[in-house]
Amino acid sequence: MQLCETKVGEKLCEAFWNCINGNINLGSGNYRVGVDLGTANVVVAVVDDEDNPVAGKIERAEVVRDGIVVDFVRARNIVEKMVQELEQELGTDLKYGACAVPPGTGVGDFRATKYVVESAGLEVLDVFEEPVAAAKVLGMEEQAIVDIGGGTTGISIIKSGQVIYTADEPTGGVHFTLVIAGNYGLDFDRAEELKLDRANQKELLPIVKPVMEKVATIIHRHIKGHDVEKICLIGGTSSFEGLKDVVEQITGIQVYVPKHCIVVTPLGIALSCRKGGY
Repeated sequence: MQLCETKVGEKLCEAFWNCINGNINLGSGNYRVGVDLGTANVVVAVVDDEDNPVAGKIERAEVVRDGIVVDFVRARNIVEKMVQELEQELGTDLKYGACAVPPGTGVGDFRATKYVVESAGLEVLDVFEEPVAAAKVLGMEEQAIVDIGGGTTGISIIKSGQVIYTADEPTGGVHFTLVIAGNYGLDFDRAEELKLDRANQKELLPIVKPVMEKVATIIHRHIKGHDVEKICLIGGTSSFEGLKDVVEQITGIQVYVPKHCIVVTPLGIALSCRKGGY
């Protein structure tokens, strides 16, 4: 089923976005948790036994760099705090969870991400590659899913519902911020604030366009020869104004960006989490 075509995927993301913004839904119980340790954000998603989003948390944090956990203690503390707050809101213990890593992550870094979630009090049932988790929400059977996060661009090519190719390269939202900081002579945090304010993005577009072109070139290089008909951009950076157009221009392929692209991966992690699957 093509979830993006029927808007089911969009509805799931909208429901989860509402959960993050305080609309808690107790659902049918038997909760599963998805933890997404990103370069710029940590997101925790909770779904029920019927795959309905019921609760979630998001917090800006720089605990991962290029897919590698660089601040284990802070990452653990953030996830543990989020899980505890979600347990209080839902009135129950959260036991089972899953997490994800960028495509091609080494065994050591794979385990570090898993250990963060375990040390926060969850039994880890599954560890996925991030675009694979996103595909659970998007239901895209013949597409390329591109996760543009804070530090990396991850590409997964889907054929007949199966992932046949994955790649991940450094370049993401952090690089946008660094270019903005250098152009205006700002510190990183102030440049990040400017970047995240959508009111500024039209003005910032000429400054960050070279980085966008690099991202698009990475995508184009990895999808070449795979007969990709449509590209879906996810991850927080994907919503930056003008990026969709740049990717379309360089690849020559139609691009789709979900409304709440930052929550697609964590929601997919939770939806994919199944007891006995790891």
